Amino acid sequence: MNRVLLIAADEVLHTRLQGVPGTDLLVVPATALRAEDHRDRLVARLVGWLRGAEAADVVVLGDAAGHDVALGLAQRIDQEVPGTSVVLVARLDRASWQSALQAGVRDVLDPQGAADELAGALARAASLTAARRDATGPAARVEGADHQVVAVVSPKGGVGKTTVATNLAVGLAQRAGEGSTVLVDLDLQFGDVASALAMEPVHRLPELVSGSAATDPIALKALLERHPTGLLVVCGADSPVAGDAVTAEQVTRLLQTLRRQFRHVVVDTAPGLTDPTLAAVEASTDLVALSSTDVPSVRGLRSELALLEELSLLPTRHLVLNAVQRRSTPGPDDVAATLGVRPDVLLPHSKAVRLSTNVGAPLLQSGTRDPFVRSFAPLLDVFAPAPARSWLRRRSSAGQSR
Repeated sequence: MNRVLLIAADEVLHTRLQGVPGTDLLVVPATALRAEDHRDRLVARLVGWLRGAEAADVVVLGDAAGHDVALGLAQRIDQEVPGTSVVLVARLDRASWQSALQAGVRDVLDPQGAADELAGALARAASLTAARRDATGPAARVEGADHQVVAVVSPKGGVGKTTVATNLAVGLAQRAGEGSTVLVDLDLQFGDVASALAMEPVHRLPELVSGSAATDPIALKALLERHPTGLLVVCGADSPVAGDAVTAEQVTRLLQTLRRQFRHVVVDTAPGLTDPTLAAVEASTDLVALSSTDVPSVRGLRSELALLEELSLLPTRHLVLNAVQRRSTPGPDDVAATLGVRPDVLLPHSKAVRLSTNVGAPLLQSGTRDPFVRSFAPLLDVFAPAPARSWLRRRSSAGQSR
């Protein structure tokens, strides 16, 4: 038996819902929402009731109290009671459809639709409610306790941060299996993860931190972009203006949701310590701190790490020195003296890295034997250790080695 809360419906819709088998129907008349002076208090009471253990599985909204009232209520339910699915029954144009989905509505039905369409929509919504509650409940949070969020940070641009982040994410996806790893482009103004992976995304970060995807793990998964390696990707905003609209709070919520769903979450941050970057660092289990071998980059990283430590925001740290050449000045020893700790991974300068970035194919995806790939393996081993090679050789049925 599905409990359905019907709000602001006309008599026709009310009668049709009463005829749907397996439905326990509760009704809030449209007249209760038309009076503005009482509306806020009524909505607050409805939201409070929906949070309860015996609340409705599905909320069906009519538009008898007005289209804007229905969408406002849908948005509030989606934000404050994400375990409940909302179905809107109304005639909408294309623009209104988009507004409804952004408000958190899961399905939109024509008031004159067939009876089986209504029954099917209620069944789908009830199933989605059950899945969402399972995905966001205590069991799901415990399940993600050993999952990793890895923030790749650097105080300066141009040091290879996106190159390291994309290769790390691709390598983890290859080792941990398809659907295990998600890469988030958090360079809000000038992120180029999509370019580095030769992807043309349909959905981008601003869409994933607003509307239904912000609170619904299933909706969020549906909007992730798929890479040929099995990696899932949250591509950056398509303009600085759109990127600036993303808040630190939205970043925190996104990363928490992704951590519950994926074994590895890799975050390519913007240069420096913006509010969204600080939010990402705070939500991370590990920090890949990146520097090239020039003096300003090394000194900048020293200041950045000192500030994070002062703010008590320094998770497990992995120091990576990129584009190292044999006679680099400063060299690894000089960097260690400046930072007070030796780099964990040294990535050599490689012409193949720049070429791979230009064509949108990370070196770890291509399987090349470039020195960069061999040097990258220790960083991968930190998060997804490679299986030990067996000393036994395969033998044929005749007992001879192959």
